[in-house]
Amino acid sequence: MPAWFKHSFLDLRDDLREAAAANRRLMVYFGQNGCPYCKRLMDVNFSQKDIVDKTRRNFDAIEINIYGSREVTWLDGSTRSEKDFAALLKVQFTPTLLFLDEKGNIALRVNGYYPPHRFMAALDYVSQRNEHKLSFAEFQKSHPREPDRGVFHDAPFFRAPPYDFDRRKPAARPLAVFFEQQNCPGCDELHATALKADLTRRLLARFDVYRLNLHGGEAVTAPNGAKTTAAQWARELNVLYVPSVVFFDARGREVFRVEAYVRTFHLQAALDYVASGAYRKEPSFQRFAQARGEAIRARGGHVDLMQ
Repeated sequence: MPAWFKHSFLDLRDDLREAAAANRRLMVYFGQNGCPYCKRLMDVNFSQKDIVDKTRRNFDAIEINIYGSREVTWLDGSTRSEKDFAALLKVQFTPTLLFLDEKGNIALRVNGYYPPHRFMAALDYVSQRNEHKLSFAEFQKSHPREPDRGVFHDAPFFRAPPYDFDRRKPAARPLAVFFEQQNCPGCDELHATALKADLTRRLLARFDVYRLNLHGGEAVTAPNGAKTTAAQWARELNVLYVPSVVFFDARGREVFRVEAYVRTFHLQAALDYVASGAYRKEPSFQRFAQARGEAIRARGGHVDLMQ
């Protein structure tokens, strides 16, 4: 489970009251060990920062193991095991998500895995209190969301494997590692915008640039020489979102990172911040980016922070 899931005693009466007091709703997740679609929910959907932010802002999330033995107290005060509780609510698929309103009524039930664009629509539907206004099917028609492209993007500046990042002997250039995945709207946008810009590519030429799958099993040699996999190394680095870029100096020390999608100006500023060595003198990236923008304007250039 993501660390931000609530640590609950599984008295859903208390969970519901606490969520309502914080102006949130309750999201009850039913899963099981070895469920590939549960893993996909965690690895794909909850690797999208906008999904995580929206979920955390609007919901308290708790987990139920459909074969578990922990005691669950339902809203009527009755108690039963997780397994029996799942049976009571006729949970047939994993993952299943129940979104409860402030009174404990089911505002929306999601049976099975929803890809990110449909899952985001479900979050919008419940967080906007639409359940008494229109059906979820009607809501999706009036609030369509584009799916991701389903592409694990390549680019000419990504170096091919082997993924040997050993920096015990200092390298000639710093290292930039992009963590991405196949179902990732932010990755789609990053490759369609910032990574196509000429200045971005000139800045990337000052790095050794690699791309890894956030949850991939490909073999990796970490900067300290340790043998690992892409997924394990991402966990050790605490990379939570895609796309993310982690920067290492020539000796393999992490010096900066960009977590989740950023616009072109800020990605270019991050590349410049590391490649120029400015991070050694200016610990505040925001001050560096602001000064960089002012210098560009002073030269007659245009700066669009949202481009």
